[in-house]
Amino acid sequence: MMLSRRLGIRVVTREDGLFALSALRATGPGMGFGSTDKRRLARRMYHPDLIRPAETLRTDHGRHVEACPALVLNADYTPLSYYPLSLWPWQAAVKAMFLERVDVVAVYDREVHSPSHTLKLPSVIALRSFVRPNEYPAFTRFNLFLRDRFRCVYCGSHKELTFDHVLPRAQGGRTSWENVAAACAPCNLKKGGRTPRQAQMHIEREPIRPTSWQLQDHGKSFPPNFLHTSWRDYLYWDVELDP
Repeated sequence: MMLSRRLGIRVVTREDGLFALSALRATGPGMGFGSTDKRRLARRMYHPDLIRPAETLRTDHGRHVEACPALVLNADYTPLSYYPLSLWPWQAAVKAMFLERVDVVAVYDREVHSPSHTLKLPSVIALRSFVRPNEYPAFTRFNLFLRDRFRCVYCGSHKELTFDHVLPRAQGGRTSWENVAAACAPCNLKKGGRTPRQAQMHIEREPIRPTSWQLQDHGKSFPPNFLHTSWRDYLYWDVELDP
């Protein structure tokens, strides 16, 4: 029997009244945080930019239940990930609560109801078991762009990003952290099958293999469009503070 049926939870919305809770999705917390599931945590995130702009203007009470994700903190109360920000859908957060995998740190004013209980949706949760990140991140297009802060290493542009082999493959260059860099399409086309020196192009940042902590630090520079007030004490974005 699904957890939602055992709990008998129903959702209350101001606009729609009562309707049945959809089946809770298995997204990591229901698996007991085994070694396989720890590797999946960072990949099963709810992206805050998917929240519709209109939802950000509502109070918690008027916010649609699907716009109430929970910020997921590690056991040391730091976010599992900054970019993308570690968020779980409300169903996954509630499931983790009842499976005693997380502690609730903060809640929305939004509620779900069962015949005998009323539960405020969690807005911040902390894992009870510490998830130790890998020392080095996977070599992916996204992580490569994040390492280079989504900027071309030749001109600094954010537009039309591709990736470039600094030492061309035709000259023996490998597809590795140390030889691939973010480049805008015009610079990539201009450089062609030459080295930066042959093309007389200055490279601002030599490509390196980053650590996971370096990528996390870079991710702080890219806050999402939506930040709930209860999240702010646990996030340290690289933005200018008001005087």
